[in-house]
Amino acid sequence: MAIIMISKEQFLIEHNKLSPLNLQATFALLTKFQEEKKPLLKDSDWSVDKLRIPLISWLLALPAEESKRSKEKKEKQIFKNYPETH
Repeated sequence: MAIIMISKEQFLIEHNKLSPLNLQATFALLTKFQEEKKPLLKDSDWSVDKLRIPLISWLLALPAEESKRSKEKKEKQIFKNYPETH
C-alpha cells in the first residue's frame, strides 16, 4: 500500500474529520507535535496513515491544561449565520 503524502492543512482537516471532539487538533497543536516529533516528520509532507496514530497518542499524553486551552480556543471561534438567499 502506497503512503499518500498531503499538506499539513489537509492532514488537519482529515484528522479532525475522523476524530471525536476530544481528539481534534488545531494548527498550533500540529506545529507543536511537528517540533516535538521531528524524526517522524523529516519533510513538510504529512501522511494520515503514518502520523495519525502517533498524533492521537501524543494528544492523549498532553497535560490536561494544554488540551483544555486548545479546546477553549476552538469554542471561542465565532461562526456567523449568513442570510439565506432563496
